[in-house]
Amino acid sequence: MRYVKPHYYDGFKCIADKCPDTCCAGWQIVVDDDTMEKYEAFAFGATSSEDEFALRMQESIDWEEGCFLQHGRRCAMLNDQNLCDLISAKGEGYLCETCNRYPRHVEEFEGLREYSLSLSCPVVADMMLKMTEQTRFLVEEDDLPDPLEEEFEDFDFMLFTQLEDAREVIFDILRNRKLSMTERMAILMDMARDMQDCLDEDRLFDLQDVIEVYGKRLTKLSQAESCQGECTRALMPVILEGEDRYWQLKESFEIYTKLERLREEWTEVLEGTYEELYAGGYKEYEVIYKEFCEAVTDKWQAQQDQQTWEVFLEQILTFFLYTYFCGAVYDDCIYSKVAMSVMSTCYIREFIMYTWLTQGKKVSLDECIRVAYRYAREIEHSDLNLNDLEQWLMDRR
Repeated sequence: MRYVKPHYYDGFKCIADKCPDTCCAGWQIVVDDDTMEKYEAFAFGATSSEDEFALRMQESIDWEEGCFLQHGRRCAMLNDQNLCDLISAKGEGYLCETCNRYPRHVEEFEGLREYSLSLSCPVVADMMLKMTEQTRFLVEEDDLPDPLEEEFEDFDFMLFTQLEDAREVIFDILRNRKLSMTERMAILMDMARDMQDCLDEDRLFDLQDVIEVYGKRLTKLSQAESCQGECTRALMPVILEGEDRYWQLKESFEIYTKLERLREEWTEVLEGTYEELYAGGYKEYEVIYKEFCEAVTDKWQAQQDQQTWEVFLEQILTFFLYTYFCGAVYDDCIYSKVAMSVMSTCYIREFIMYTWLTQGKKVSLDECIRVAYRYAREIEHSDLNLNDLEQWLMDRR
């Protein structure tokens, strides 16, 4: 078995009641079957000394749906001090898988487990988005057989190997800080389209050719002393600018208004962003955009203790691509995985720009991080939202 994790993975530690935005509120907490059986045995078969908390358990779980009830969108087990009464009464060993793992996430592939930390957690977001170094991925191996081997009988190992190779090239593109984030994202979108064409046309063997082409393209860019020369420019994809960029952002924003809302305040963010950034037309948006870009590459950067705006965006995009890209082995949707990652990075930037505008044209790194994890909560904590967003992107390709 192989095990992969980002280099900062083991540094995570929950800060419990000190968390600025508890994970025990705002989303449905589903209980796994094994834990549900344990909860049911305790709640309806407790001894007399445990009757009081057993009754609390009975009233805190939706036994038909298999999830914790919520009071005011807060888990029924969460007390006024933002601590879990279940842990206090029974210990951490009594937590369900959802609560025990979060914000840890595991993607399972044949002979491989990939571990990540969710951007939706404030502590993780702070760790991840304050890093100036590039994310490294640590690999460990052992001789143990895959305990889920029987579940991977239909696993397309050839496709997965090509996805792993492609992701290495993708990470190399992301690490090329000679290129702006706009240029890096445009190259990744072109690569994703070319790879998706191979799958759609049953040209699986051509995937490796696409990967090699983009690898060689990156080598040429990396060898150039500057990414501004004519020869280097010829390697760049078409990048939307000006009015074309504005209209694409405005039209694409509509999908966010159709997704499930997990928190009421997200509606305020969506409505405010549209009204302040897009409703006034291109010319008004362009004035805001240019001033914002100047602010985050000059004044903002000078206040963030070595962190730069481009690196901040790079860390976000790296997270999304690492977490979701290789999952295309299960649904053949390479393009939507990359497009969702790029789109999320772009709109986190737009939501930060809205925040900057409404806060007197000032925004701190901590506030940018808050915008990022709030976005991730709305998207990542809803399978419906993830699926709808990917399907929308595939339909528009």
